[in-house]
Amino acid sequence: MLVCQTGLARLVGPPAKNRTGRGADAVPGRPRRTVSGMEIWINPACSKCRSAVQLLDAEGADYTVRRYLEDVPTEDEIRGVLDRLGLEPWDITRTQEPAARELGLKEWPRDAASRDRWVTALAEHPKLIQRPIITADDGTAVVARTEEAVRDALSR
Repeated sequence: MLVCQTGLARLVGPPAKNRTGRGADAVPGRPRRTVSGMEIWINPACSKCRSAVQLLDAEGADYTVRRYLEDVPTEDEIRGVLDRLGLEPWDITRTQEPAARELGLKEWPRDAASRDRWVTALAEHPKLIQRPIITADDGTAVVARTEEAVRDALSR
């Protein structure tokens, strides 16, 4: 994990592991929004992730960045995020990725009996996880692909 201290430039640089801290004060004079324990799972190559981070910075949010392709979530972490999101694993799976096609995910059953199989696939192939995902200490989570979703995370 790394923490964004200088905005986007920090995200695309070399990865740092297990660091914590605060987001940037991008707007002088604007009060910092403090969301204790906010974490955003990102792929720095993803434009939606970069947009979400830019918005968090613009709002002066405190957050931690997790590059989930490098710091891969465990099956239990994925289950926890799914519970917080109120979604099933197939709801956050990028089915157009090459790995999804190789696994034949589009044909997999989407039922309770298949849930663990989907979670295992996400843990073994983290690129399949929809991004960005924001979690907070208050138990909430959101797939933050839109500005509205990021603002929703900030308002909690």
